[in-house]
Amino acid sequence: MKNFRKEFIFNVPSRRAFMNITPDVQAALDESGIVEGMLLCNAMHISASVFINDDESGLHQDFETWLERLAPEKPYSQYMHNSYEDNADAHLKRTIMGREVVVAVTKGKLDFGPWEQIFYGEFDGLRPKRVLVKIIGE
Repeated sequence: MKNFRKEFIFNVPSRRAFMNITPDVQAALDESGIVEGMLLCNAMHISASVFINDDESGLHQDFETWLERLAPEKPYSQYMHNSYEDNADAHLKRTIMGREVVVAVTKGKLDFGPWEQIFYGEFDGLRPKRVLVKIIGE
């Protein structure tokens, strides 16, 4: 059994954004040489997310609207955490959207269902953050 580890660094120029990172993850899989196994991809920061869904701009706007209703950024004073920082909403949004995805690797490709793609969700951007890809298999 082989294993492979790679980190990506994303520096989103806005507070919130969704980025399709599927090509980056597939490139890491290609680099690994692993053709059968499992791939873990996770955000290494508590105010960012990695999730699988459809690459459709209307859906992404729906995520933004829905998340902002569930955990509004402002007023900052509504959150105890914001007595130290101004990103409590980002922590809550990350909890909702999730930390990681696990994807089967088959014949050297990410073994997705129809329309599935991997996304990085940034909820407190404007600084570099890491995403880990860990692959095990043959």
